[in-house]
Amino acid sequence: MADFLDNTQDADPNRCERALLIGVQTQTMEPGEAQELLIELTELVENLHIGVVATELVNLREPNPKTLLGKGKTDQIIAHAKHIEADLIVLDESLSPGQQRNWEKLSGIAVIDREEVILDIFADRAQTREAVLQIALARMEYSLPRLARAWTHLSRQRGSGNLGGEGETQLEIDRRLVRDRITRLKSELVVVQKQRGVQRQKRLRVPVPTASIVGYTNAGKSSLVNSLTGSDVGAEDKLFATLDPTTRQLLLRGNQKLLVTDTVGFIRRLPHRLVESFKATLEETIVADFLIHVIDVTNPNFDKHHATTLSVLSELGAADKSMITVFNKIDVATPDQIQRARLLVPEAIFASAHSGDGLKALEELCLDRIADAFGSTELLIPHDRYDVVSKLHGMGHIEEQEHREDGVFIRGRFPVTQTGFFEAFVLAAK
Repeated sequence: MADFLDNTQDADPNRCERALLIGVQTQTMEPGEAQELLIELTELVENLHIGVVATELVNLREPNPKTLLGKGKTDQIIAHAKHIEADLIVLDESLSPGQQRNWEKLSGIAVIDREEVILDIFADRAQTREAVLQIALARMEYSLPRLARAWTHLSRQRGSGNLGGEGETQLEIDRRLVRDRITRLKSELVVVQKQRGVQRQKRLRVPVPTASIVGYTNAGKSSLVNSLTGSDVGAEDKLFATLDPTTRQLLLRGNQKLLVTDTVGFIRRLPHRLVESFKATLEETIVADFLIHVIDVTNPNFDKHHATTLSVLSELGAADKSMITVFNKIDVATPDQIQRARLLVPEAIFASAHSGDGLKALEELCLDRIADAFGSTELLIPHDRYDVVSKLHGMGHIEEQEHREDGVFIRGRFPVTQTGFFEAFVLAAK
């Protein structure tokens, strides 16, 4: 059990290979929404390298406390799964631990929900120590009330030996071990997050504005970072390719520097425990001076992706951040898609990380946002202090510079944290 964190990604000899996916259209959902989510679930499951042999859409009027769906529909789905020899049923809804156990008892087949699919994908993609810890914590909290399942990640990782007192059942031992593991994970996360906080403070002491790139998963955020900064942030055509925030420096016109952070992609119905556990990782979006919201304009559901990202940002407490919206992939978009996007966000930038179209316009808008973030200040620098002039160019946005008889006049916007450096030369602050 002590090695659980390191073993969660080991190959499972009994791994499921044939999945039946069940979409659920509830009374509160818009017509067709469940079908769109089912298509998305198909891509999620395929990202786990599990074959999807069939999908089915179910209309749900009222949830059944035992299995979510009605008895007749549950029996019908189980019969269908056995007929097509599926070894996994995936419901595109959240199942309670009791509902999940009931499904598995009735079917004799592994049954999971959307949340477990996303947790498994995150576990496959995590790279840094913090991301691995965050995922392990989320999976432990998800698994704790489900330890009695026949199919659980813990069922093949249980410890052995004399671990409990007399009369203590294996299930009680497992629960105690998982609770202990959750406590240890939280303690380790505190240490890792403190280290990240120190790194962030070091960055903040350097007078460089920051922007976080956010958006729906697979929108092309990493590709945009690469195109803007000339870096090589991992960019793959798959969901959740980036889980760990990566910061790169972008050099704008006038030698203005901007730190750009690539963050994890969002998704509809992102499990709440993942939003909670990843707040530390995603807090880069909260401390940034402004956000760059990237949307794949070629995706037929980009309006819903736009709404999902704004909803997650609201949960993170970043809804009021200054934001630039970028519709990406215009090089392969149709005129109709472009028109729909203009109606959704009229002030958006239209760009292509692949071709470079629109990137200059984005950079200019970044300069405007940097200028908006800092108050305008007028300075007069003596001719013998060109070292100050040079540093001002690196730390802020120069709006005007003029050589006068008594010195160099500069009007610009600079971080308030650097006021002490230039306050002796201030003429006026606006």
